[in-house]
This record gives sequence, C-alpha cells and structure tokens, in this order.
Amino acid sequence: MRDTMVHRGPDGAGLWIADNGRAAFGHRRLSFLDLAEVANQPMPNEDGQVWIVFNGEVYNHADLRPVLEAAGHRFRTDHSDTEVLVHGFEEWGMEGLLSRLYGDFAIVIYSAREDKLYLARDRAGVKPLYFSAVDGQFIFASEIKALLEHPSVERDIDPQAMIHYLSFMTTPAPMTMFKGISKLPAGTWMKISGDGSVEHSRYYYSEPGNGIDPSVTKGLSDAALEDFYLSETRRRLREAVSKRMVSDVPIGVFLSGGVDSSTNLALMTELSDKPIETFSVGFKDFTHLNELHFARKAADHFGANYHEVLIDESDMISYLDTLIYSQDEPLADWVCIPLYFVSKLAHDAGVKGVQVGEGADEQFCGYASYMGYLNLYHRYYQPFQKYLPGPVQRTIGKMAVGAVGRHPNRAAYADAIDRAARNREHFWSGAMVFWDAQKRHLIRPDAIQAAASASYPTKIGMMPESYHEGDSYRVIQDFMSEFDGRNPGQDALTRMIYSEMRLRLPELLLMRVDKISMSTSLEARVPFLDHDMIDFTFDIPESWKTKGGMSKYLLKKAVEGLIPNELIYRKKMGFAAPMADWLRGEFGRSAISRIMASPLMSRGFLNPTFVQFLYDRHVSGKADASTEIWTLYNLTAWYDYWIAGPRRQAA
Repeated sequence: MRDTMVHRGPDGAGLWIADNGRAAFGHRRLSFLDLAEVANQPMPNEDGQVWIVFNGEVYNHADLRPVLEAAGHRFRTDHSDTEVLVHGFEEWGMEGLLSRLYGDFAIVIYSAREDKLYLARDRAGVKPLYFSAVDGQFIFASEIKALLEHPSVERDIDPQAMIHYLSFMTTPAPMTMFKGISKLPAGTWMKISGDGSVEHSRYYYSEPGNGIDPSVTKGLSDAALEDFYLSETRRRLREAVSKRMVSDVPIGVFLSGGVDSSTNLALMTELSDKPIETFSVGFKDFTHLNELHFARKAADHFGANYHEVLIDESDMISYLDTLIYSQDEPLADWVCIPLYFVSKLAHDAGVKGVQVGEGADEQFCGYASYMGYLNLYHRYYQPFQKYLPGPVQRTIGKMAVGAVGRHPNRAAYADAIDRAARNREHFWSGAMVFWDAQKRHLIRPDAIQAAASASYPTKIGMMPESYHEGDSYRVIQDFMSEFDGRNPGQDALTRMIYSEMRLRLPELLLMRVDKISMSTSLEARVPFLDHDMIDFTFDIPESWKTKGGMSKYLLKKAVEGLIPNELIYRKKMGFAAPMADWLRGEFGRSAISRIMASPLMSRGFLNPTFVQFLYDRHVSGKADASTEIWTLYNLTAWYDYWIAGPRRQAA
C-alpha cells in the first residue's frame, strides 16, 4: 500500500506497527522542513503512546512550538511541523489542535492510551484523505490506489456517485466513484474507537461572520470602507504568501501572467533575496490559447527565472493512461493535461513546491460565468419566481426541457427555467457538465432507479441519505439548507461561493492540483485559500466584489502598484486546453471508439444513442460538446482500468 504512493514521498519511507497490534502506519516522505532523519514519519510522542502520519504542511508550527515547550513538552527534532502536531494533540486534543493550525494537511493520529484513531482534513480541502471500513478493519490513505492494494478492499463502481459525477465533473464528499471507499470532507475530523463506534464533526465552516469585526467597519463612508477592504486584502495576501514560503527546499510559482499568479510572484519576490523560479505551459499549435507572452512579461518585470514548456496533441495522447492512473477516480477537467507538463517542468528544474492561484476566482468573483449567473439571477430567475403563478412556472419548465433539453448548447437554459419552476437553487456549481435535462437522455431510467434502491457498504455514518436518491440537486440542497440555516439572508454571490467551497473547489479544482502535481513529486501551495483570507472575503458583500460590473474588482484594485496594470486589467483567458479541436480530429475518433467499447456501456448505465448524438453534433460543428465527451471519456477509461482491468500490484 505504502509504496503505491512513492511519487508523493520519494525522499524516505517509514513503517510502524503498534505493540498491541491494533494499528499500523506507513508513510512516504517529501521533505520540506527539518530534513534530518529524526523528522521522518510515522512519528511518536516521548513515550510512544501517540503516533502520527501526516501529509502536507503546517505553516504556523514555529509559533506553536514554544507554547508547547512552555507547557512541558520535550521535542526531539529541530523544527519539524509533524512533531508539533503530536504534542499539540496531547496538549489540546484533536479539535483544539485543529483550531490552532494554519496549513494544508491530512492527519491521522493513533492514541494507544485511548485505543482511538483520529483523522482530519484541512479547512479548504487542499489535501485528500480516503478511507474504507471493511471486515472489522479501518483502512486509510492519501490516495485510493493505496487502498485498492489491501486484499479486503473490493473494486466496483458506485452508480449513484457516477450520476453525480456526470453533473459535477467529480464526486461530492464523502462519496468516491468506488463503492465502499469514502473521502473525508474538507474541514472535517473523525474519531474511530476500538469498539468500532465512530464520531465525526465539521470543525470549520467557510461562511460570513468570522473575518471582519463589524465594529471596525460600522459607520465608514464608502471611500473609507473601500480603503479598508483594499488594505486588508493586501495585508492578508502578503501574510498568506509568506507562510507558504516557509521551507528548507526551493519553492517556485506557476505563472500565467494573470492577476492571481502575478500577485503570488510579486509577493514572493518581496519576501525573497533570490530570484523566484517560475513555470509556464503553452500549446505548440494553438497559440491563441497561450498566455506565455504575459507570463514572460511578469517574470521579466520581477527579475524571476522563467521556464516554459510547449505541448501538442501527441503529448496529450501519450499522457492519457498515466492521467487515469494518477487521478484514481475521474476528474473531468482537461486542465489536468497542461498541469501535468508544467508540474513535471518544475520538478525537473529541482523545485519541490510551487505557489498556485486556485481560490482567487472563487473568493473575489473572477469567473465570467459567475457574472453571467448573477445577471440571470437578478434579471430573470427572481422575477420568474416572483411574478408568475406556480402552475404557469411548472408548465413553462416542462416545455423548455422537452424542447431543447438534449442539445449541448441549450440544455443549460432549459435547466435554468426548470430550476426556477421547481423552486430549486439557481446556481449549483461553476463546473456543470450534464444538466438534468440532458441526464434524462444520457442515463437509462432503470439505471437511476437501480442506483437509488441499491444497498451500499457502510459510509461511517457520514453519507446523507439524499445523496442516494438519483437526483444531484439533493447534494446541493443538503449543504445549502445547512448554510441558510446558519446564515439567513445572504446575497446571491455569497451563496454561490459557499456552494463552490463545499463541492467544486475541494473535490475538483484542488484534487486536480494535488493529484497531478504530486504525481510528479511536486507540492502545490494555495495562498488564496489561507483560512484568514477565506474568512475575510466571505464578509465582503457582493456589491463590493463586483463594483462597476467588474469581476475581481477588489483584488485588482488592491494590487495596483504591486504588479503592472497591463497584467491586472488584461482579458482573462484561464488555464485551458484545445480539447474541442482535438476531439474533432484523430483523438476524437479514438475517444468515441473507446467510450462505446467500454465494458461500462455493456452494464446498461448509459444510453449509447445519446452519446453518439453528442459526438456527431460536436464533430459537425453544430455544438461544442467537448466537455461532455471528455467527461464520458474519463469515466469509461477509469472504469476500464480500475474496475474492468486486472487487479494491479504496486510497482
């Protein structure tokens, strides 16, 4: 199990088995802090009654260490963050420890005194943690492929998770695509007792009310309030970047030349006495998608060492099998392809970690799609619900779905009308693939019914029953109802961002970053998701984040003078790949053949006629169905490798 994850820790390996035989830990180390052998894991406390394995970084370990020393704890290491966790657990307990941490982490601690196992995942979900309870055993790992090496863990698809994946491009926690394997949700910890009883608790909520003291902003004029927001944005970003530069090995930055990555580079340059190593990726045959000239300008402006890599269709095709292996479960985001090549570029340049810009668009409303959703919400969705009688709404919704629900380019509009008519959330996710209107054509009705009525292995009491009802809306409804109960009367954008923080960000965007970068033994650090920054931005109203109709208004204004205006106010392009073009050529023909030939199709979950319809419309240029086809390709390639393929052993 341990050595299936050698890519996550090529610098060392450790193994520990408890004297009582109740627990066993394995660990692979990617060394950032305290490179001495004494800092290796698994690591015990002084008397060997508490043991830990831990993936990630604790950025404030140097602040916590003297507090623990003053309380009488004795340290063996010079400056290991792992040892701070061991003694912090002893001193404060699990919840008290977690409340004090700044970092990105997956933590597992065994307390021999209690005969209890504790697990925790960081607030934003930067680091993954998977587990399975089977045959009286509790098995955990940072990657699913490690769990699959355990002889008690079976391989089969969870058809309900598949239904949600076809909506969200990923599976919502605690689900995975594997029946019987779960992932710990972000900001959650759990305790497993020796008698098999389980407790779990969410220790962090990304929500308003934690970031700004209302007395500080009360009575401020608009000009003074804007000055406060801008100065706090700069201060908190500088602190977040500074924390993530703590390392005994080189830290670089992924650079697109956009406002997020350029801000990271600018602040890293301020804080370093050496040039920063920057890494960029582009496409050989699709230069209109490249941002390399902006990246070069940013690197030149800040005196950074610039590295770039160019890729083409043949590079993508040669990487696909490795992609499916690295993801463990399908992530329908083709950004994984350029992300791999730029991660490999950084690793080959001798860098062990990079700072990345994930989270900035969510916190500051940077996506054009967000602005579009807000426009639709305020101009159409609210009036539709307010002024039309219920029966009229429902009739219009059914007509819209029936008329255009099959078509890739129109399904979103039909679904928007249908959601308003059924009084459902306007916004589900910034990464929707198959809307409900399309899924009625894609997924066979008997497959949905079978999935909803199937029995499932234990999910340790964490799985809402609504997740198994064949309706992806229930996933959104579950956590949005919780949010509204805790935070009534929030504006539309704040509710949208909360939805993203619960699903798309931790289970798609951050998982693509972690799984792909770590497959090259490179760690990604995410300053925009420092929890002080999250708390702060949740307390900023929609009207300020989109002032003057400008996306990312506050972030752009805050970094004026820090980075050139040419980089701040250029058109946003995003981290993309030319998948639409590739799917209209040789790769597209290969992809549709693989989809249709997959054993998954023979299980009767999906309608091959509709799949062919999507491909034909895409190839003819009548629609852009590239996201839908790529989603299906990921799903079937995953199934062929992990479920239908032979059981694979560690390399």
